[in-house]
Amino acid sequence: MIRIRRAKLPEPLRHQLARKTEELRASEAGPGEARNEWKRAENVRRSVRELLATMATGIKRCMYCGDNQGDAIDHFEPIAQAPLRTFDWHNHFLACSHCNSHQKRDLFPRAANGTPLLIDPTAEDPYEHLRLLLSIGEYEALSEQGEATIKVFGLNRTVLTRGRAVAFITMRSLLRDRQRLVQEGNPTEAAEITESLRFQPFADVLSAMLRYRHLPGAAVVLGGPDVLEALDDPELDFWS
Repeated sequence: MIRIRRAKLPEPLRHQLARKTEELRASEAGPGEARNEWKRAENVRRSVRELLATMATGIKRCMYCGDNQGDAIDHFEPIAQAPLRTFDWHNHFLACSHCNSHQKRDLFPRAANGTPLLIDPTAEDPYEHLRLLLSIGEYEALSEQGEATIKVFGLNRTVLTRGRAVAFITMRSLLRDRQRLVQEGNPTEAAEITESLRFQPFADVLSAMLRYRHLPGAAVVLGGPDVLEALDDPELDFWS
């Protein structure tokens, strides 16, 4: 999971979402009614999904696991708990069917004081709560929020940890190739690899590598001084 920059709503869509929210408020809609209204609002859902896709990493990757294609709109605070947030843009995330339907569902844990425990990647930096162990692809929690997020989204399920570990190997190889092409004066092919890096799944792996490159012992952790040198290029900071 990495930080996501939330896009600004186009005015027509902003008005549509606001109108739908006012209709729910006026009718004092409960979860059932709100869910039905959401299903009926096909054009609104399509517009929201298209805008979310422009924010996602890779090629429409899930904003939670970063692996699968995001094909569903997840309500971060579930409709079952907050029907008035059904059409709230800041409550919408692009998610894969597994994270949305099999992992998160209607889960939305809170701390004893009522504060939400799930990390909102559009409002806070996940790296304040999570540390990615690159060689094994596992997340380590740095806070109560990190623990809840790992558990609810299943961020350490085997298919994801193996995928991240493989992505770490792939990223190192691509970075070395790109650096070689830059040094050989071949900007065209180097640019192709830059684009490939940008659209790889598991963007959290490259994001972590970029963040860790300034830490003590980074060359050992990241795969050698050549990888460290390759990472020291502003063009690769896609998510800054």
